[in-house]
Amino acid sequence: MIFGFGRKQHRELTPRQLDSMIQQGRALVVDVREADEFAAGHIPGAINVPLSVFRASQLPDPGDKTLILNCAAGRRSAMALDKCAAARAEIDTHLAGGFGAWRAAGLPVAI
Repeated sequence: MIFGFGRKQHRELTPRQLDSMIQQGRALVVDVREADEFAAGHIPGAINVPLSVFRASQLPDPGDKTLILNCAAGRRSAMALDKCAAARAEIDTHLAGGFGAWRAAGLPVAI
């Protein structure tokens, strides 16, 4: 909890932690960047739900996987997590540093 605000803090994964979860089939990545950014490169297997049209109620059911949000640097995915919290969705995790951190870690990129 954040002091006195009654709001859950966002969980953050490093690029390597997320890559490990993906390799183990334990993560569904939702990229909240706009379609043109997503088309220019994204985490393999990610689906695109741009923040401009983001609704927690319309996110795919991840089944037994953990739904992880990401964006370019972490700001928009944090905003999407706030929307999830407001909708009382159980989604609370995003990629620290976003896609920029993923690329900097030398991890695979899909086009």
